Amino acid sequence: MFLPWFFVSIMSVFHSCSGENGLLRAYSNGDIIIGGLFPLHSKTNRTTTPGPLSCSAYDFQNFLRSQVMIYAIREINQLKVLPNFTIGYDIYDTCGDVSLAIRATLELLRNQSDPQCCLLPAKDQSALPEPKVKVVIGERYSEVSIAVARIVALSSVAQISYASTSEQLSKKLKFPTFLRTISSDEHQTKAIAELVRQFNWKSVAIVGSDDEYGKYGSDRLEYNFQNMKICIEFIEILPGYFSHNSSESHKCLTDLLDKIINSSAEAIILFTKTSNVELIMKAAITHRLNRTWIASDTWSTSSGISAMQGIKLAGQVFGFISKRNEVPGFKDYVISMGNGSSNTILQDYLNHRAICSNQSETENSSITCIANRQPGWVQAMSALKLLTIYFCLCLSPQLLMAVKKANFTVNTTHIFFDANGDPSIGYDIVYWSMNNSTDIKTIGEYWPNGGIKIPHYLISSFFYFPESFNEYYVALILFCPSKVTVYNCSKTCEPGQELRLQHKGCCRECAPCASGEFSPGNGTKCERCGEGQYSSPKKNECWNKSDEFLGWTDPFIIFLCVLGVSGIIISIVFAILFLIYHSTPIVKAVGGYLCFLELFSLLACFCLTFSFVGIPTNLSCMVGLPLFGMVFSLCISCILANLLQILVGFSFDLRIGSWMKKLNQPVAVVTIVSGIQLILCVLWLYYCPPFLHKQMFEKTILYQCNKGCTGYFIAMLTYNAFLALICFLFAFKGKQLPDLYKNASLITTSMLLFLIVWILFIPIYINLIGKYKIAIESAAILISSYSILGFHLAPKCYIMVFRKEINNENAITEYIRKHYEQRGMAVIAICN
Repeated sequence: MFLPWFFVSIMSVFHSCSGENGLLRAYSNGDIIIGGLFPLHSKTNRTTTPGPLSCSAYDFQNFLRSQVMIYAIREINQLKVLPNFTIGYDIYDTCGDVSLAIRATLELLRNQSDPQCCLLPAKDQSALPEPKVKVVIGERYSEVSIAVARIVALSSVAQISYASTSEQLSKKLKFPTFLRTISSDEHQTKAIAELVRQFNWKSVAIVGSDDEYGKYGSDRLEYNFQNMKICIEFIEILPGYFSHNSSESHKCLTDLLDKIINSSAEAIILFTKTSNVELIMKAAITHRLNRTWIASDTWSTSSGISAMQGIKLAGQVFGFISKRNEVPGFKDYVISMGNGSSNTILQDYLNHRAICSNQSETENSSITCIANRQPGWVQAMSALKLLTIYFCLCLSPQLLMAVKKANFTVNTTHIFFDANGDPSIGYDIVYWSMNNSTDIKTIGEYWPNGGIKIPHYLISSFFYFPESFNEYYVALILFCPSKVTVYNCSKTCEPGQELRLQHKGCCRECAPCASGEFSPGNGTKCERCGEGQYSSPKKNECWNKSDEFLGWTDPFIIFLCVLGVSGIIISIVFAILFLIYHSTPIVKAVGGYLCFLELFSLLACFCLTFSFVGIPTNLSCMVGLPLFGMVFSLCISCILANLLQILVGFSFDLRIGSWMKKLNQPVAVVTIVSGIQLILCVLWLYYCPPFLHKQMFEKTILYQCNKGCTGYFIAMLTYNAFLALICFLFAFKGKQLPDLYKNASLITTSMLLFLIVWILFIPIYINLIGKYKIAIESAAILISSYSILGFHLAPKCYIMVFRKEINNENAITEYIRKHYEQRGMAVIAICN
C-alpha cells in the first residue's frame, strides 16, 4: 500500500541521527521546499560556560505537529493540487533554543538568495536566484520566532507560526513577513482577565518567564487586571535558567513556592513555557498546595503535566487553548505509522516516556495506544494549520502577498489575516477534571469580539449531576459567581478596625484606625472625625473635642486677676493722693500733671489683664497687645519728659543746657514719643490685625489670638524697649544730681526691670504651647506695670503720707545746699 511505503520513505530521512550541521532533520526533495522549525526537544544543556549543546525532554506533541506538516504535503502531492510540481520539506529540530533555530534557518536559506540582498542595488537584485524555500512553518516559542522572523525577512520568505503568540510579532514594521494561525497574546490575556472576572475572583498572582512570551504576556495581564480593579498579589518573572537543574534554579523555585503558599491569590496564572510549569506543578504536588491555576495555551492541554502522579493535589486547572478542529484522516495516518517501519525517533520516545502500561505491546499497538489515550491531541493539530498550508501551496510564486490576502471558511470557522498578520480565531476554555485520570474538558469559549460564552446546559449538567467535587465547584462558580470564592480572605473586624491591604498583598487584614478616625465595625473603611471631634479610645465613634482657653476659674488666672484688680485699686488710690497733694514739691518732682497721664496708662494696662480671660474674640485679640503698646509707650514718654525736666533743672553747663532746654517741652515730648507708637499700632490694626485662631489638638480645641503680622508685634516691643533704654540711660546719668526723692534712681530700677521682663518673655513665649501662652503675655504686662507703679510712684505716695516733713520747698533747698557744700561748691540761696 502507498501509506506504508510513503511512511518508510519519509521516516528514512527523519531519523534520530544528527545531520552534518548537528541538527536533527527530516528532508524530502521537491520542486518547491517548505521549511519547518519544530522544538522536538524542549530543553538544552546550555549554561554560562561554552561547550557543545545537547537536547533533551522529547516533546511528543511537537513531533505530531511536524507530522501534520508532512501529512499535508503528502496529501497535496497525492491530489496533484499543483500539476507538474512536487512539494518537498526540510524540517529541523530547534530544541526551543534561539541559537539552534537561527542555525537551522540559515541552513534553510543556504545556497539560495543571499539574505543580504536587501543591501544590494535594485538593478543587481534581479540576478539573484529565486529562493527554493517558499515558506517556513514555525516556530513554536515566541522568542525563537522573533529571531527567525528577522532572518527570513531579509529574503522576503513568508513565515507562518502555529503557536507563537507574542504581541511583538504583530508589529509589521519589524516583522513584515511573519504570519500566524493563532491569536496573539493580546486576546489570550483579555480572555484570562475575563475568566477571572466571570468567576468573581478579586486577587490573582502572575508567574511569567524572562522571554518574549512571558514578559509581554505578564505586562498585558497586569494592564488588564488594573483596568478591572482586580488586585495582583505578586508578579514573578522566572529567569532563563529556571528549568535547569542548578542551585540557582532550586532557590528560585523555593522562593516562588513561599510566595504562593503565603499569598491570598484566588487564582495563579502560569504564563510561561511547559518546561517551567512542569517544575512548578511537581513542587505544588509535593507541597499539596491545592490552589486554582489558570494555564496559558502553552500547557493548558499538556499531556505530560496532566498525567503527573497526584496532579489532583496541586489543585484545579482552568486553561485556554486556541480553537481546534480535527484534521481529517490524520489519526488513521498516525496509527498506521508503525506498520513495517522503523521510526527511531518515536521508538526513543516510547522507550523513555511510554504512556501505555502494557509493556508487551508492539510498536504499532503503542502508537495506537497513544492515538487513543492522548486527550484531544488529534484535535490539537488544528485543521487551520493544514488548510493554511493547502491554501499557500495553491498560490503563485508571489507567496507572501497571496498569504496575506487569504480569506476562506473551514467548518464554519472564518479564516483571514488582518493587517498585522494575525487570524481572527478565538479560544476554547478547558478544565481539568481529575478523577482516576485527568480528563481535559472544554467548558466554554472566548471570542475577541464576543467575550466568554459558556453553554447553559453545561452549567446545569455540572450543577445537578456533579461527578466529582471539582466539577461541582466549577458548576457552583458558573451558576452563582457572585457568592463563591476559593481564598476569600475577608475577616470580621472589631469596631475601630478596617480591612486594609498589608505588605503589598491582596488580602485585607484588620488594622486599627488611625488617630482621629473611626469605624463602626464589620471592617468598614475608617472615616475621619469632624473638625471639632476626636475618636474614642476604641475608635468606634467620635467624641466632641473640649474647648481649651483661660477660664475664670483657673488658679493662675485667678492670681493674675487679683494682681490686676489690685493694680487698678492702687492706681486709683495713687491718683487720689496725687490730686490731693498736686501743689506739693514731690508731685512737681514726678512731673506734675504728667503723673496723671502716667497713672492713666498704668490703669489701662491693669485693665487689659481681663481681656486675656475667657474665649477670645477678634475684638479682644485686637484690644490686647496693640493697646498695651500704645498706653505703655504713653507711660514711658511721661517718664522721659520728667527726666528731661530734672536734667535741665540741675544742668549748669551752658553748652549742654541750651539744647536740653529746647527738649524740655513735656507736651511735645509726650505727643511725639507716644505718637510714633500710636501710628505703628494703627498700621498693625489696619493691615494685619490680630485675630482669633483655633488650634486643633488631639482632644481639645485651643482658642488663642494670632498676632496677625509678627513684624508689627516685634516692632511694638522693640520701640517700647528702646524708650525704656533711653529712660534708663537718662536716669542713670541723673543719679549724680541732688535729688531728694531719688527719682532718677527709682526710674533706673523700674526701666531695668521692664527690660529684663520682656527679654525673658520672648523665648518663653516662643517655646510655650497651650492656653498658658497668652497668660504669659498678661503676666509680662502686669510685671511691667507694677515695676513703674512700685518703683517710681509708690515711694512718692509714701512720702506724701508718712514723710510730710520733706515734702516742702525748705527741705529741698536744704538738701541741695548740703549736696553742693560736700563737693566744695558755694550755694546762693534765692528767696522768692
